[in-house]
Amino acid sequence: MDAQNYAALTNPRVIASLSSGTAEGEMALAGVHAEGIRIMGGRAAFLAVRADAVDFQLAQRVKCAMLQLGADAAIEESAWAGSEKNTPLIILGTRRQFKDLFKALSGEGGNAALLSEVIAQALDYYHRTAFSLRLASGELRLGERPPAIMGILNVTPDSFSDGGKYLDEKAAVARGVEMAAEGAGIIDVGGESTRPGSMLVDAEEEARRVIPVITELAKKVKAALSIDTSKASVARAALDAGAAMINDVTALAGDGEMAKLAAARGCPVVLMHMKGTPRTMQKAPFYRELIGEIIAFLREAIDRAVAAGVDRDQIVVDPGIGFGKTVEHNLEILQRLRDLSCLGRPVLVGPSRKSFLGAAAGAGIEDRAFATAGAVALATEAGAHIIRVHDVKAMRQVARVAAAIAAGRPFEES
Repeated sequence: MDAQNYAALTNPRVIASLSSGTAEGEMALAGVHAEGIRIMGGRAAFLAVRADAVDFQLAQRVKCAMLQLGADAAIEESAWAGSEKNTPLIILGTRRQFKDLFKALSGEGGNAALLSEVIAQALDYYHRTAFSLRLASGELRLGERPPAIMGILNVTPDSFSDGGKYLDEKAAVARGVEMAAEGAGIIDVGGESTRPGSMLVDAEEEARRVIPVITELAKKVKAALSIDTSKASVARAALDAGAAMINDVTALAGDGEMAKLAAARGCPVVLMHMKGTPRTMQKAPFYRELIGEIIAFLREAIDRAVAAGVDRDQIVVDPGIGFGKTVEHNLEILQRLRDLSCLGRPVLVGPSRKSFLGAAAGAGIEDRAFATAGAVALATEAGAHIIRVHDVKAMRQVARVAAAIAAGRPFEES
């Protein structure tokens, strides 16, 4: 078994962390020697890493090794009773203790070495913040500044929030130009509603709605244009008309030609998690372990896309807020958004005006701006790289302030 397949089996991910930054700052203020800060800073950075389906004997050895290092690990109770099934494994320790564990496991070879490799990779990914997407017009840098704002432009009669508002081509183009002026780095144009219970639209009608808008916007704005579709024929026409990326709610699984198209064009592609389809996704969605299942789904989607020729560096992941999730599920996703960083790809999040915000704030669809702002601020603090919203100007300000607080400094206009 290679590392990729072992990662798919064990689904390694960071489930909790405590940064060493604050402790290191306090030590510097206290006059601690720089070398002492370097050594002790690693001891202040605490991590909890989970892996699923680890051989019970290997899990036992990991626990013993961590105890010897002054740390610990948790395994399923039955793993101590001679069970031969695989067990979840949660490893608790500092970065220094993890490095010592990896050294010990690597020397064993076999699954021990593979476990060491995939967890080390998950930790490397977890601490990566900066990414770059290649666009026809240049580079879109993510993570070194406030998140990029993706403006939502629904050219549909039935979207949940703004259905019919921009169905007219001129109105849609005007709104796109306005969003670009307000600071949208990306404008996401969609011609088929994916709200719960929505009906399918044929490719010809979807293209008729979006292509004229994309064609005109490509002439008028510098913002990158994204096509929100799961149909390869629509995506192809949109890319030909000036779109620079594909946002697919089916994670390239809805149309067998979509992955081939994304690979051939080399454009960025957003892979989103969805349980079911828009028509069925809100019928009592259930998860045994929400975040782990979303990560496993997206990990598989990334592997599938790469196997089809898509450049891994051009992939963005989206946990799919509102797509097959309850109110509590959506809140947990935002609470634990940082967990998705173990995939090593930039994270897009789209909470704008969604029903879970209405449930949490007691607000109707047209009165969820402040509720959306709360979600945007927390998503920014959690490290979201792209935030998809309707109200570009206001939410860009929210994201900039949240990013400034998280960094402890303001950011210059970009």
